[in-house]
Amino acid sequence: MSTEMGDCVKKLVGEELAAAAEFLTDLIRFPSLPGQEQPAIDYVRRAFEPLVDGVDPIGFPVDFERDPEYSCPLPNLSYDRRFNLRAVINEAGPGKSLIFCTHVDVVPASENQPRAFDPVSSDGAIFGRGACDAKGQVAALFLMLRVMKRLGHQPAGTLVLHLVVEEEIGGNGALGMIRTGEKADGAVVLEPTSGAIVTSVRGAVWFRIVCRGRPGHSGSPGQTASALKAGVEAMHILEKFHQRLLTESRGIALFDELENPMPINFGKLHSGNWPTSAPDRAVLEGVMGFLPNVSREWVMAEMECELHAEGSPLLANNFSLEFTYRHDSHVTPVDHPLVKTFQQSCRDSGGVGSLGALPASCDSWFYSNLLQIPTVVYGPGHLRFAHSAEEQIGLSELACAGETLTHLVLNWC
Repeated sequence: MSTEMGDCVKKLVGEELAAAAEFLTDLIRFPSLPGQEQPAIDYVRRAFEPLVDGVDPIGFPVDFERDPEYSCPLPNLSYDRRFNLRAVINEAGPGKSLIFCTHVDVVPASENQPRAFDPVSSDGAIFGRGACDAKGQVAALFLMLRVMKRLGHQPAGTLVLHLVVEEEIGGNGALGMIRTGEKADGAVVLEPTSGAIVTSVRGAVWFRIVCRGRPGHSGSPGQTASALKAGVEAMHILEKFHQRLLTESRGIALFDELENPMPINFGKLHSGNWPTSAPDRAVLEGVMGFLPNVSREWVMAEMECELHAEGSPLLANNFSLEFTYRHDSHVTPVDHPLVKTFQQSCRDSGGVGSLGALPASCDSWFYSNLLQIPTVVYGPGHLRFAHSAEEQIGLSELACAGETLTHLVLNWC
């Protein structure tokens, strides 16, 4: 990369940053919860059309819910008149091809986030739901495309953008896209990584445990059994299993740099409707992380075995376990040409090009594991702000990402 080209890219990023910030604030205003993304998708389509050769809506296959990788944590989702977007520059170009993927859906507002969809700009940052996860990633791509347009650069290879729905509930949007059979020499999934190049992503299973009890009055303790108590017991058993698995999973490169690279989380426990009544049903939902030394099939089987083996008679004989989302870990070798090129692109932008691992789920495994495309995860913003009342992205972070992604296209394609 010549110094002259690098200076030109930096200058154009600075000139286009205000447009990217305006695009992001407009996009945040759409409350694009899973199943409600289409107005946001339509807005992105209109914004991207002048910057690429084509933007096409991509619908979902017939009987999509029957796909063995389909995730179903939310009931009654319809795919009628819903679609992802596929944007392309230089279709079928002879050079190396690259896919960018990110999502437009967001999680609900936090309890103390009254202006989740009314973005605020303050102290060089934009605040609002999706600011970093992941509408800020869409804005980074928007900034990259505007800079490339002004450069007049046509990549030798094909550049494809997948802008998808339903990432937050298991990646059904990306699943629909990969079922089209898209191929490429590399893929970048955009998520907030603090600007690190993530080559390893932990696996996870989302679980739902239904515990059954014997309902009755609290004054009849010998005749009743609280399903809620069984649900709490299940939490303790799974935490113990998780701690053992974490200990057995130490020694894996990049993951070992994290204090807990495979968190377990209990997100929901619903049971009962009266303080003096033993409930007959408790529903516990959460996510169990794991590393590349084990598979999702092994984890799911072991979780059920642990609940049977370690549970009291109340729990062990009276529960059902289902998995609403499950994916294996994703690992790309750190010496792969895509990783090396990405590191050089970071340095071309004045960055370091540090490598890391991600202790959270994202769409990378669809491309890496199911399509066998070398894949990394990268993006502006910090994971600690995602899904929080303080969700934000710094404009300087957005600018750095736009510059780095532009250099990646110049260097790779």
